[in-house]
Parts: sequence; C-alpha cells; structure tokens
Amino acid sequence: MPLASTRRTGLVDQVISQLRAQIDSGEWGVGDRIPTESELSDQLEVGRNTVREAVRALAHAGLLEIRQGAGTFVRASSELGGALRRRLERSRLRENLEVRRALEVEAARLAALRHSDEDMADIDRAMDLREEAWRARDMSAFVEADFTLHRAVVNATHNTLLIDLYDDIAQVVYASIAHTAYEQNEEAGGQPSTAAEGIDHSKLVEAVRAADATAAAREATCYIDELLSLAEE
Repeated sequence: MPLASTRRTGLVDQVISQLRAQIDSGEWGVGDRIPTESELSDQLEVGRNTVREAVRALAHAGLLEIRQGAGTFVRASSELGGALRRRLERSRLRENLEVRRALEVEAARLAALRHSDEDMADIDRAMDLREEAWRARDMSAFVEADFTLHRAVVNATHNTLLIDLYDDIAQVVYASIAHTAYEQNEEAGGQPSTAAEGIDHSKLVEAVRAADATAAAREATCYIDELLSLAEE
C-alpha cells in the first residue's frame, strides 16, 4: 500500500509498521532477505531516506539484520524474539542447552499428543535424512537434518507461540547441534565427533508416533542431559 499520502510527521513510523506487518504475516520469514532499499522505496512510494531510517530502527529492535554487501535479512519474528536471540548469542553453551531443554521437552510431550499424519511424515523424513547423512559422514547435511528433525517435532505441537519462540532461537539451536557434530579443535580438521553418533533420536520419534507423551518427554530430557554432560567435558 503506497504511503505517500500520509502526513510527513510520523512517516518513518508508518513504514516501520508496514515492514513489521510483512514479518508478522509470515510473508518475510526468519532468514529471508527483504527487498532492497530502492525496491521498498518504490513499493511504498516514500523516499529512500525514510526507508533507511525504518530499516535501521527494526534492525536496532532485533527484527532485521543489515549485512554489508549482502542485503537486509529477517532476524526474528518479533521484538521479543530479537531480544531473546541477542541474549542467547551472548550466553554460554550450557545456558543455551538449558533453554533448549525447557522448550524441547515440552515440545516432545505435546507433539506426542497432537501430531498429525503429515507431522509424522515430516519427522520420519528428517530422521531418515539424519541417518543417511551420518552414514555418509556428511556433517553439514547431518547438522541440517538434525535441526530439521527438532523443528519438525516442535511444529507437531501446533502451539504457535512455542513454534515462534523456537524459530527465534533457531540460530542458537543450530550452533549447539554443530558444536556436538564436530570435534571442537583445529587439529580435528572438522571431523565428525563420535559423541554425535551416540545421540540417538529413534526412541523419541517412536514415542511421538505411539502418542506416549511421558516417554517422548523422557527421551527429550535424556538427549539434552547427554549434550549438557558433553558440554561440561
């Protein structure tokens, strides 16, 4: 919707509201690159300086991330999510894992109770990709598949607030998975960690399939506790 007809006073706020609406609606998802400053200026029929100020304000709020030479990307789906991500990025691995436990244990329990056939198909697909990647020792694919599996379980809760919170900490979750998947020293040369092989998610998947909420929560607790023990070594 063109904004040229609005009063000059508060025009930046109008643009901020319009850009935030694009994020809130899901049209721009977390990780997506938004249109360029020039494109937004044309779409909203406002000056580029106005767009620039609005983008900077949303970047300061944590919703957008300006990457020099690459563009501007959606960093979080809400101001709360942006603040949470900034805080998590400054925290220690153990603290990150404890936050993951708080979300993923409840997610496993709810997924067991609420998953649909489509949800289960997504979980099985991610589990298959995880196992294939490990057999091939393709650790980049393994990390991606492991993260996709956890997100699929969260999505199966059908709790939109929980899903949004998990998306907001996705970068931290991804980093903690990568930390476990690789030996954390230069001499290892990025070789797969034997610890990653021991984190078995098959029992979690079967507990969700069986609609056994207690078992699903127990399995999620077990793998996070195992990751915590590894973080302490």
